[in-house]
Amino acid sequence: MEKISVGVRFRPSTSSSDSDSSRQWQISDKAISLCHLNTPIPGYTFSFDHVFDQTLGNAVVYGVLIKSIIDAAIDGFNGTAFAYGQTSSGKTYTMNGSEMDPGIIPLAIKDIFDTIQKTSEREFLIRVSYMEIYNEEINDLLVLESQKLPIHESLERGVYVAGIREEIVSNAEQVLQLLKLGEENRHFGETNMNARSSRSHTIFRMVIESRAKEENSFKEDTITDAVRVSVLNLVDLAGSERIAKTGAEGVRLKEGKHINKSLMVLGNVINKLSEGGKQRGHIPYRDSKLTRILQPALGGNAKTSIICTVAPEDVHVEESRGTLQFASRAKRITNCVQVNEILTDAALLKRQKLEIEELRKKLQGSHSEVLEQVLLKQRNDMHKSELERERLATELEEERKARYALENRILEQEKTIENLTNLSKSVHFSSACSQKKVDERSATPDEAHFMEFDALKTPNFKCPSIDFVVRRPSYKELESSPIPDNFADVADEDLWTRLNKGRVTDLEAFQMTPPLPAQEFPSSETSLDLPSNEELQTKNYERLEDLHDVRKQYEALKEQYCKLEEENNILKQEKIGLTDDVACLENQIDQVKSEKQGLLKELKEEKRKLNDLREEVRRLITTFSQKEGMLTSLYSKSRAFLENTKIAPIAPHE
Repeated sequence: MEKISVGVRFRPSTSSSDSDSSRQWQISDKAISLCHLNTPIPGYTFSFDHVFDQTLGNAVVYGVLIKSIIDAAIDGFNGTAFAYGQTSSGKTYTMNGSEMDPGIIPLAIKDIFDTIQKTSEREFLIRVSYMEIYNEEINDLLVLESQKLPIHESLERGVYVAGIREEIVSNAEQVLQLLKLGEENRHFGETNMNARSSRSHTIFRMVIESRAKEENSFKEDTITDAVRVSVLNLVDLAGSERIAKTGAEGVRLKEGKHINKSLMVLGNVINKLSEGGKQRGHIPYRDSKLTRILQPALGGNAKTSIICTVAPEDVHVEESRGTLQFASRAKRITNCVQVNEILTDAALLKRQKLEIEELRKKLQGSHSEVLEQVLLKQRNDMHKSELERERLATELEEERKARYALENRILEQEKTIENLTNLSKSVHFSSACSQKKVDERSATPDEAHFMEFDALKTPNFKCPSIDFVVRRPSYKELESSPIPDNFADVADEDLWTRLNKGRVTDLEAFQMTPPLPAQEFPSSETSLDLPSNEELQTKNYERLEDLHDVRKQYEALKEQYCKLEEENNILKQEKIGLTDDVACLENQIDQVKSEKQGLLKELKEEKRKLNDLREEVRRLITTFSQKEGMLTSLYSKSRAFLENTKIAPIAPHE
């Protein structure tokens, strides 16, 4: 955990009459007080770690506040520095400076490349980008066509601006040239308080990547060190302003509203972060593009420095007090800073392999064969665990593919069954319609009328009866002869004529029995064209043949439908079996995951044992060195004793 570094800088006064004012800001060591006739005013006294008066230049501010952040960025830490204050208080001058007094950004660029040239054991890759936030829209200052860029967030890159152009640079002159190009594209404007007022927030970003150089790329034991990736943000904020003082109108008024809004959100974020603990609540990073981009620098993983610029004039006392209150809250914020390293699994295994080989070399001169075998076993176990993990991952991917193919196959079979079901229904309906047409052809006019009426009803898809009944012709009652007026015993010819309506009848015919019942004969006025019995039989046979064909088609379709139903049942059973297989596979996957977790735990345990083994090896080496020293001293003493015994004369025996 590391607190944000905050410094306050007073710019020189621009008003000649300000020295005669009764209220003035006074700096005493690291305290700032607003005094009235040299007496501090209550509520206007502040203390900070760093306070810079009007006599100090940009180089001093850079050396005290920013130099440590630049060095940390080269070592892999994220860093952010920005200037905050009211308009015309000297923020742009502090960040950019002039030719005689370079600002923080040019000094940081020069310092970075000087340090890189002195660092011979690492190789670097630097990318730079330059953007502005104008009216809450992000524009790329290096490419005029890239405007209104969106902000995204990912686990790998964190918060970043999509579509921003990043230039790979190799020297400070190239970066300064890009910086000059971006300043030409930046939005500036004239107000009553400043002839060249910044109308947008600018963020100059440098991405610094580095890794250790390989001493000999042909050696097999050479490993690639972790890649360090750090992001350095140098921000020049637009100043807060009052419309009554700036006299902004039209476009300038709209710009001022957006500037004040984003700075107000920045102040709210600083307030929330300074509270700490459970009272903090929600932090509104997303309320402004500025705070969204600077989110890692405010309470995140970055070393951050804030330079609060203050105008000393008496007319700006309230704005200066707000700036100092902002600085007081900001210095209470803590960030969680850590090195950004990207270490691959291959590099980690190579590093562990190299450490094991170094331990083996240290043990070659000793008699610790058992320890060497233990080390060999540990290395083999690590290799087996890695192979098992890769195998399990491959099997899991194959099972996922098989499950996906199975689901697609089941969906296709269900679609086929649905299509065949619709086809059988349509054939069933067509057979019913054909039977209905046959009945209509064989029906009487009255029945045809009722059939037409039934056709308007809701259709019924039941199969009609195939029975065929020949209808009898309808006969009307015989017409009765008119009753004569008077009867006589003898029927004359006129009477027969009147009774038979003018027909001449053969009287002999009355002696014969009629073969058929009497039926109506057509008169001379109407003529009926009735078909003969042979024609009726022929038509009936044709209708029966048509019905027989339709029945055959229906039976064939019914058999096909039964087969499809059987196939559908078989597919359903297969689907149930496949579902069970999928459940079994999922259980196996869970088991594999549990086994994987167990292997990982075993691997961690083995690593812990390996570390313990290393400690034991170190202790053995230390003990061996001590014993070796003792043996050496004992050997030297014994050798000196032998030499003394050889030199000393032997006393004769009495």
